[in-house]
Amino acid sequence: MERVSPWGFIGMGALACLLFLTLAALRFAPWWSVLVLVLVWLVLFARACRWFAPAPHRVAWTAAVGFVLWGTVQVAGAIWLW
Repeated sequence: MERVSPWGFIGMGALACLLFLTLAALRFAPWWSVLVLVLVWLVLFARACRWFAPAPHRVAWTAAVGFVLWGTVQVAGAIWLW
C-alpha cells in the first residue's frame, strides 16, 4: 500500500479557504475584480485537481500562489481607490 502525501489535501483545503476569501471580497471590492479573481481561482482549482495525485506538493504551491494573487489585488485596489 502506498503512502499518501498530505500536501494535496492541505492545498485543496487552502483553495477552499481562498474561494471564501474571494467571494467575501464582494463586500468591499468592485464586482469585476471579484469576477477576475473567481476566474483565476477556477484555473488554479483545475490545475490543482490535475496535480492532486501525481504531484501533491504542487497543489499546496498552487494555493499559495492564489493567496499571493488575492492579496496583491486587494492591496492594489485599496491603493488605487485611496
